[in-house]
Amino acid sequence: MAVGGTADFFYKEAQRLGFVARSAFKLLQIQKQHNIINRGATVLDLGCAPGGWLQVACQSLGPFHGGGSVLGVDTKKVKVPPLHCDSRVQTISADVTTLSHHRLRALSPKDKGFSVVLSDMCPLISGITTKDAALSFELGMRALDLALGNKIHLEPIDDDPSCSDDGKGVLKIGGHLVIKLLESEDAKGASLLTSLNNVIDMCPTIWFVQFKKFDISV
Repeated sequence: MAVGGTADFFYKEAQRLGFVARSAFKLLQIQKQHNIINRGATVLDLGCAPGGWLQVACQSLGPFHGGGSVLGVDTKKVKVPPLHCDSRVQTISADVTTLSHHRLRALSPKDKGFSVVLSDMCPLISGITTKDAALSFELGMRALDLALGNKIHLEPIDDDPSCSDDGKGVLKIGGHLVIKLLESEDAKGASLLTSLNNVIDMCPTIWFVQFKKFDISV
């Protein structure tokens, strides 16, 4: 499903609704279609700047008394947006490419991991489509590794016992993982999702979301 629009339209809508970035609409659509964030969920947002996904995630937790939490991680120091967020949202400044599974798990409620992992990480855009897509793929693989840990396999295997436990990843069993990837028009870029699907043991529910220009597609 795709929702078309222009940058100017989504920018104005974000301002009107109190979101800090138009990227909030990406997660709003995913949430509407798949309801990945339930009341009381524990959410990890990788690459959380400037905070649009933090806002949508907090909104999706439901009333404050229902509990839940949202942790945002970014190389930049990100201030929690004043609108659509409450004290359940916190942020830390850290480099996801060097952040250990152990440290990230220790930041989760009761060290038990997260029920939802979101990755909106994006490389510095060079304007070279193939290069940007490749860097986006690397960040996506890093998010995948942090979330699933030893549930990632380079070759398909049968009856893997790691599906029965949490492994070293920070995503809880039965949780949801969303990874944004930049789309590429060349053959290599088009094969990114296929490559990812070939290395994943599908224990949790995973969505790879491709974005090109201002379309939203899941």
